[in-house]
Amino acid sequence: MSSGSALRVQAGDWLRAHPPVRVVAPGLVLIVLGLVAFFVLLDAVRERDDVSAADLPVLEWLVERRGPTATAVLEAITFVSGPSVLPLLVLVACVAWVLARHEWWRPLLLVGAMVGSTLISLAVKGVVARPRPPEETMHVPGSEATASFPSGHTIGAATLLLVAAYLTTSRRHSHARVVGWTVATVVGVVLVALSRLYLGYHFLTDVLAAVALAVAILGGVTIVDRTHLTRRPTAGAPPGQPATSEPGVPGPG
Repeated sequence: MSSGSALRVQAGDWLRAHPPVRVVAPGLVLIVLGLVAFFVLLDAVRERDDVSAADLPVLEWLVERRGPTATAVLEAITFVSGPSVLPLLVLVACVAWVLARHEWWRPLLLVGAMVGSTLISLAVKGVVARPRPPEETMHVPGSEATASFPSGHTIGAATLLLVAAYLTTSRRHSHARVVGWTVATVVGVVLVALSRLYLGYHFLTDVLAAVALAVAILGGVTIVDRTHLTRRPTAGAPPGQPATSEPGVPGPG
């Protein structure tokens, strides 16, 4: 056995011997990955190097290629993912979830994640205070007055899709469900991020930082959810093993 394989086996044995660590480990990994990516991007923005060197070229390339059809579609996407529509959609969806499934925990987690993402976005915008792209690149000049880093639309959409994907696939595992949510999340986040870039309201690093923060938020949700489920194990589940279902939520099958 190679040294790498031996280390993996030892790590697996150690995690199995420490159930609480196994419960929080996936979330901690997501938090670390998200925060590392975020701070790398923040450093690039402050130093005006590395990834941020692509900000203006990408912005100008997209602005030069604007067309009426793409603009109309991406305007609609940016409107739906904005602060006046997305919170309402999330609220309606969560209320419907509660009424249809007779459960409160997962809808509450989703609402909490969305509120958290908004507060984090506003706090980071205030601290970093990065100016928006030049008004002449904006589809509607002067329509966006808040700070640019990170993109609020993108962090909202990414948090919604990532957390919803986790909450729905973690209870009932199926290949089709995981693939479907993966595709929907990637496509949804890319479209919202592209709409912010294409319409000239954000730089590339703004939307990338928003996705990184959303990954960290997903990590926090994962820790809270898995810790909650270990306190209500299913019959026959080993200690420290997250439950597979809650009242009103069918188990795997």
